Amino acid sequence: MSDLLTPSEVANLLGVTPRTVQRWIRDGVIDAVPVGKRHKVPSSALQRPLDVAAQRMARGAEPSGRLRTIRRVLVANRGEIVVRIARTCRGMGIAVLALVSDDQRESWWIRAADEVVPLPTDYLDGPGIIAAAIAAGADAVHPGYGFLAERPEFAEAVTAAGMTWIGPPASAMRALGDKAAARRLALQVGVPVLPGYDGRGQSDAVLRREVARIGYPVIVKPSAGGGGKGMHVLRTPAELRGTLASARREAKAAFGDDRLIVERYLDRPRHVEVQLLLDGHGAGIHLGERDCSLQRRHQKVVEEAPAPGVGRDLRDRLGKAALRLAKAAGYVGVGTAEFLLADDGAFVFLEMNARLQVEHPVTEAVTGIDLIAAQLRLAGGDRLWLGQADVRVTGHAFEARLYAEDPWHGFLPAVGPVLGVHWPAGAGIRVDAGIAQGDEVGTRYDPLLAKLIATGSDRRSALARISEALAATRILGLTTNRGALAALLALPDVVAGDTRTDTIETGWHPEPELPETVWTAAASALLAVSGAGLDAGFRLNGARRLAIEIEGERRIVPLNERPGPMAVVASGDPAGAQAAGDLPWFARAADPSGGIVLDVDGRAVRARLAAPPTVDAAVRAAHHGDGVAAAIIAPMPGVVGGVRVRAGQTVEAHEVLLILEAMKMENAISAPVAGAVERILVKPGQAVQRGDVLVELGG
Repeated sequence: MSDLLTPSEVANLLGVTPRTVQRWIRDGVIDAVPVGKRHKVPSSALQRPLDVAAQRMARGAEPSGRLRTIRRVLVANRGEIVVRIARTCRGMGIAVLALVSDDQRESWWIRAADEVVPLPTDYLDGPGIIAAAIAAGADAVHPGYGFLAERPEFAEAVTAAGMTWIGPPASAMRALGDKAAARRLALQVGVPVLPGYDGRGQSDAVLRREVARIGYPVIVKPSAGGGGKGMHVLRTPAELRGTLASARREAKAAFGDDRLIVERYLDRPRHVEVQLLLDGHGAGIHLGERDCSLQRRHQKVVEEAPAPGVGRDLRDRLGKAALRLAKAAGYVGVGTAEFLLADDGAFVFLEMNARLQVEHPVTEAVTGIDLIAAQLRLAGGDRLWLGQADVRVTGHAFEARLYAEDPWHGFLPAVGPVLGVHWPAGAGIRVDAGIAQGDEVGTRYDPLLAKLIATGSDRRSALARISEALAATRILGLTTNRGALAALLALPDVVAGDTRTDTIETGWHPEPELPETVWTAAASALLAVSGAGLDAGFRLNGARRLAIEIEGERRIVPLNERPGPMAVVASGDPAGAQAAGDLPWFARAADPSGGIVLDVDGRAVRARLAAPPTVDAAVRAAHHGDGVAAAIIAPMPGVVGGVRVRAGQTVEAHEVLLILEAMKMENAISAPVAGAVERILVKPGQAVQRGDVLVELGG
């Protein structure tokens, strides 16, 4: 670089406009020398304008350049990320404003904020959010993740309204936040990508031709967003038409944009991502990598840092590739480059997340760097305060995502009231929670409830600690994936650090049948809380027995005269739960139906005393027992997205009957057994509740 720079060259280096540099020269803020009829700036003079701006900020004055003071941040999001941002802002003396839609007014996470800002519409209403921010006196907007976090037009609107955008520039978001544009930029700067198609032509005919060129298997993705939504793997041409339609609908619902890209699908790769920090003055570093291979439906479930098997050389190559791509896009702030990694160390670029990521805590845990604080400082215009040599990775960390979903029934979304919560605590444990007792979990939003983060001196100790944290966690009232997470972390491949993107699919197979211990424990619990007399279940010359019902099944269950440390919490406080036999955790809370709700490895099990048998019930049981009809019921609330069968049609076991849309995902409802469709009781667009009969099958 020449010792003398033009105002335009200085502007590019400092991340300001040429007009700002010319004003600095005119006002004497920056030294310059005349060269002909123009002025140029010695490279040694570049630090001074930043020092002057910093002094002005310290006095409370707004600088004439890009540096800005942030005092009131509106979080354009909901749930645990609001709590997380508030935690850092509180330590920095920054007020946090929670944006609250009508259906979130009673949610626990609101209490973490300093002020509540009503949102009459929803979290995708950009103009409404900006109007609310201005009315509340916010001087900055943090988008969190999801919703509008990667919408460049929203970022531009925030800055146009005079507020600071806590994220990368809109131009960088367009270059990298869009998967198609990011692929093209990666190719330009020499970062390897998978064979694929990212063009403007989006008709079925065009995509069919491109899939044939790429070769099966392929993966179809929304161009405009990530998070696993709208992603589908195709292995045969027969799947193409229906999958494209489904992917477009999901992309439109989640991101407001139905454009798709297609890439060659790699079987069994590792998913590794690199955390980046870049300032507006040309400097950038990476904070190492995370392994995010444990996924289901292309959505991450468990992450860890550093990634097993990634040595110094591979880490350096990944980091340099990520920084090369980010700098080419003019990226500023905190971002993440994602890669697929082969066993031989070869990698291909997957996507760039132009925002904070859900799994950021594991990087914070091993580097000691607060990434929310980094976002705020970089958005305010700070120079990077670290060099690459200053980054130290110490120990190991895991994050486990607690979702409201049912692993025993295809990971379908789960809903219900949060009747009780108990989080783990202790050295090396962190909980980023978005729920508390009294909340109601529905189908409108992402099913993420909380994140458990555990840190240890090495991978083995961190893995043991996250497993202990899961065992100590209790969420009563709705089904979660807690038991599935515990089972996954015990798989030999996970223990060995040899996970792949298909590990969940191939390595863990849940058993839908409840253990017998659940029935006996439930019977004793029901007896204890029902107010039944001591003679309940009494039999002459025989063990006491009780008729109970769990999930529609009725049984006569022997009562344990000495149940031992019964995990019954009559007060509804799950913190008092005890281990019961070989059940990991088992607790009780009041059920509005008059029964109880049990937490069995994260599975919400509802039990009640069985009603006395009737003639009508016996007739219905015989009717269904003879195979005359089987009712297919809705496993959760949602909207019927499409019916795939017609009355009178013969279907095979596991054949898709209809699509139920919930939490911005399409869920296939399949036939449990072969049979004939007797009646279809719903139509496309119809809203249904959990337990509603959708289809009746005949034998």
